[in-house]
Amino acid sequence: MLWGAAGAVTLGFLVALEIAARHYGLPGPMTTQARELIVKPASGPLLYASLALMMVVLTWRQRFIALGAAIGIDLVLTLVRWLLDARIGSGSGALWVIVACAVIAVTRRTGAERTLLLKGVGLGLILVTGRKTGDAWLLITSKTKPEVLDPYLVTADQALGNPSWLVGRVVEATGTVGENVLDWVYVQLAVAAVVAALYQLRNVARDRAFPSHHLVRTFLVIGLLGPGIYMIFPVVGPIYAYGAEGGSWAAADVWPNALPSIGTPEAFTFDEFTPRNCMPSLHTAWSVAIFVHTRRSPRLLKYAGTFWLIATLAATLGFGYHYGVDLIAGVVFVLTIEAALRGLDRGWDRSATQIVAFGAGVFAALLVSYRFLATEMADYPWVFGPLLLLSMASVIYGYVRTTRQWDAKPAPAREPKPEPELV
Repeated sequence: MLWGAAGAVTLGFLVALEIAARHYGLPGPMTTQARELIVKPASGPLLYASLALMMVVLTWRQRFIALGAAIGIDLVLTLVRWLLDARIGSGSGALWVIVACAVIAVTRRTGAERTLLLKGVGLGLILVTGRKTGDAWLLITSKTKPEVLDPYLVTADQALGNPSWLVGRVVEATGTVGENVLDWVYVQLAVAAVVAALYQLRNVARDRAFPSHHLVRTFLVIGLLGPGIYMIFPVVGPIYAYGAEGGSWAAADVWPNALPSIGTPEAFTFDEFTPRNCMPSLHTAWSVAIFVHTRRSPRLLKYAGTFWLIATLAATLGFGYHYGVDLIAGVVFVLTIEAALRGLDRGWDRSATQIVAFGAGVFAALLVSYRFLATEMADYPWVFGPLLLLSMASVIYGYVRTTRQWDAKPAPAREPKPEPELV
């Protein structure tokens, strides 16, 4: 019942996004995903990462067959595209195999085996569909929010010492090597998440069941809730609002070499195609989620999670995609979501209510203060800077303290559901 309801809601959501995108003259997430069965995919590595997630429900023999089929289909499609002088790229084969597994689940499997395979297919499709859904959301933000609130954030960011300007100059000093490494880390965040998730889901095929909580759940909820905040607090980022990427729409072309003049912040009109996707920083949220979920992994995976977090933070600031205050909001945002999901998993209690309510309250207070106290933050940085960092630290401390208490004692037993009487 739960999976059926979730599937119906997801399908309705995708249909709504498809209609909204077409209203603005562009294909929606369902259309763009279907096209990638034939045309060159936007991200081949992402599709193969999705296939890897789906294969956690398969046996090793089935995995080799699925991977071989995906590679074979890609080779055939590459040859056809080359003959037709079309764009060449890989990934379609992985998508074909995921769809084929869905068909096999419906037509050839029954009972628990059908459910498990469909869950695997859904897990794989979450990643690719989430990417397309995000693209549609970003389009909607740019079309429906003509004015941006960047002046409020750049003013509030004075309290933190304008970290985007500082890190931007540092990244420039590293040259092309540093820029290329950070760009690769930033773009391949979803692939890193799949690697971490694969370790968490390594026993699914053996146990014939998924763990109650894993990284993909957190990623999905972040992606569903985050764009809603974009609509409330539309921001394009320093490199667009105050840098060369903004073109004639930019308030100034000074990032990262000189700070913009700070006065009374006011919203201003921006173009109709740049996403308003800065508040909160979802790349920060996702990288923190990877960090949290790799703490109980082997040492190499722990180091990788730490590296991805640090590199992602450096990229978000160093490329001018975010302000420092965006990152603080992103950390609070993800830890609140993670606490809520873990609380639901173990059985909701008073401690879950307290940490989730506290995190949500701090997050709301941050948004309100950025919007209505930005000038005061710039005027009194030695007061508001530490307050911002302490607010984030308090949520981190609350999350760590609460989850350690949960780990130290077993979750309360849940009463079994009564079996229906047979008439």
